Amino acid sequence: MSAGLSLKGKVALVTGGGRGIGRAITQRLAEAGATVIIASRKLDTLEATARELGSLPGRVIPMACHVGRLPEIENLVRQTEAQAGPIDILVNNSATNIGQGLALAATDEMFDKIVEINVKSALRLIRLVVPRMMERKAGGSIINVASVSGLKPQPGGLLYSFTKAGLIMLTRSWAQEFGPHGIRVNALAPGLIQTDFSEYFWKDDARRTAFEARQPVRRIGQPEDVAGLALHLASDESAFITGQVFVLDGGYLDS
Repeated sequence: MSAGLSLKGKVALVTGGGRGIGRAITQRLAEAGATVIIASRKLDTLEATARELGSLPGRVIPMACHVGRLPEIENLVRQTEAQAGPIDILVNNSATNIGQGLALAATDEMFDKIVEINVKSALRLIRLVVPRMMERKAGGSIINVASVSGLKPQPGGLLYSFTKAGLIMLTRSWAQEFGPHGIRVNALAPGLIQTDFSEYFWKDDARRTAFEARQPVRRIGQPEDVAGLALHLASDESAFITGQVFVLDGGYLDS
């Protein structure tokens, strides 16, 4: 935990908070004293994460939610407010990466599903959470987990790159509109991070070695490499930062 940095009394909602980048962010927020609601479809994974982080200063509360379904998102926000209080920090982290392959092979069904999870879920949560932040006049921090694929097309990843680019533009637009209300909106754009979600790109030793050789920092990232910056953006230490896209990729984009 950063010296002097405290989120005590703050409530955070982290989608996809049970594993990978979401879990690492949850841990850092809870270390700083926040009450963190973690949400995804798999309640058993969430419950295991909550148990593992149970000794931290902040509470971790698991809640099952399919972020592609509006009624479940609405219930998630209601239950979060009922059990923990008004939301101060929102981390839109849930994502899927279906439709890997040639661009011409992308179907309407793939398009609809990936937009629903990667973009529409964030849009819906913003619509539910931000008005309450405005009413309270206490500010707030929204962190959208995008990707370097939203800045540079991922080979074979047309739909994923498209949705992450969309999330980046939403971030910038929301920041302009919500800034006068004291609500900050920023995006993280990780490169290759070692999680179950990205295992196709690192599990094969030859593919991983070739990838690492292309970037200045000769290793793939870890979830903890992302979580520290998320903690900073969630805190008042970043009170003058909004509308920004932070690349965490070991120098990949510039190599």
